[in-house]
Amino acid sequence: MTYLIRYLSVVLVVVLFANNALAEFKFIITRGYDQPTSIAVVPFCLNGHQVMPENVAAIIGSDLSRTGQYMAMSPDNMLSQPCDHEQVYFRDWKLLKQDYLVIGNIDYDVLLKKYHLTYRLYDVVNGLNIHAARVSGTRDQVRDLAHLISDSIYEKLTGIKGVFSTKIAYVTVDSTDDSKTYRVEVSDADGHRPVELFKSPNAIISLAWSADGRKIGFTNFTEKGYTRIKVVDRLSKSIEELPAFPGINSGAAFSPDGNQLAFVNSKSGNADIYVLDLTTKKVRQITKHWSIDTEPSWSPDGTKLLFTSERGGRPQIYQVRLDTGRVERLTFEGVYNARAHYSSDGKYIVMVHQNGQGFHVGALEVENRQFRILTDTDLDESPSISPNGTMLVYGTKNNGRGVLAWASIDGELASIMPSVSGHVREPAWSPYLR
Repeated sequence: MTYLIRYLSVVLVVVLFANNALAEFKFIITRGYDQPTSIAVVPFCLNGHQVMPENVAAIIGSDLSRTGQYMAMSPDNMLSQPCDHEQVYFRDWKLLKQDYLVIGNIDYDVLLKKYHLTYRLYDVVNGLNIHAARVSGTRDQVRDLAHLISDSIYEKLTGIKGVFSTKIAYVTVDSTDDSKTYRVEVSDADGHRPVELFKSPNAIISLAWSADGRKIGFTNFTEKGYTRIKVVDRLSKSIEELPAFPGINSGAAFSPDGNQLAFVNSKSGNADIYVLDLTTKKVRQITKHWSIDTEPSWSPDGTKLLFTSERGGRPQIYQVRLDTGRVERLTFEGVYNARAHYSSDGKYIVMVHQNGQGFHVGALEVENRQFRILTDTDLDESPSISPNGTMLVYGTKNNGRGVLAWASIDGELASIMPSVSGHVREPAWSPYLR
């Protein structure tokens, strides 16, 4: 039990250092692409007398800039701010060395109480309108509409589905002199609009999303130091506690089809990986070894599980086939590898890696087994990959505070997301939401 107890203790200590509840994040890009594509997102023209609850163009520009692949132009530097196709003069934007241009209009339907956002994307170099569309929603959905436009633009330019409309779950802690309150919160992928889903006087770790993006599983310590697996519904905020099997219960991970839940249990005297059928409630033991097996994570096709084990002497990443039970060691670089997750396309496995000093996020390319370090911060933990496989979010330290950070899977981009107040840990990136 030594490794698992040490692992849970380290996580608990990290969480105990946190204080103050999370507000919102601010992105600071610390490393980016050498030549990002320039894009001008002109302030959308509002037709009517309504006051907009959000700056749509600013949200789109921020979304695209946050990837590091694009650099959004400041409206202050624009020679003109066209609303319609007839007002676009490509020579102006070529003079400003812009590769792409986005313009838009906002109309308000008084009867339906909905905003209609119409936008166009232009290829400035070739002088072409390459995309046009309209999205509609209520006042409370305007920020969602802006993210949808960002997703559409990103996919048109890269051929890859955007993730600006997804969510990120994380843990925060509110500290007073004699008590602590731990919270599971969810925000937009850019850190805005945080919502509290669950709170507890005891530590919370290991967040994991269900495949449909409706539920979040997590490990909650009890007052006596035991651990229990709970599941919160993102929309109703209802809480379900899974059966409390004897021993440690931790590390819940939903299968890609949503029908099973992998978790860690120590009822046999040692921590092993189990799978719970969420329909029949039957439990199947997957690993059985004298060493500690923990932190299960599913392959995209649902046929294999990644897990962390010390069976080779130090914590490393292993994989077990669910049909045969065959176990394979995947990592050999470094003295420590843990918290592994597949990318959605199965091409990469990201993990926390240590080789000498500091803990970093590393990526293993599955096909050729090449390994590279993606981050240059020193106390990184809990990497979680975006559903399009291009980005990851992880926890780290910045000026002594727990923060979230982003990195690209190719290692070119790094950014930190300091919260307005307090510490935040244990991020988990949602799947695409319905």
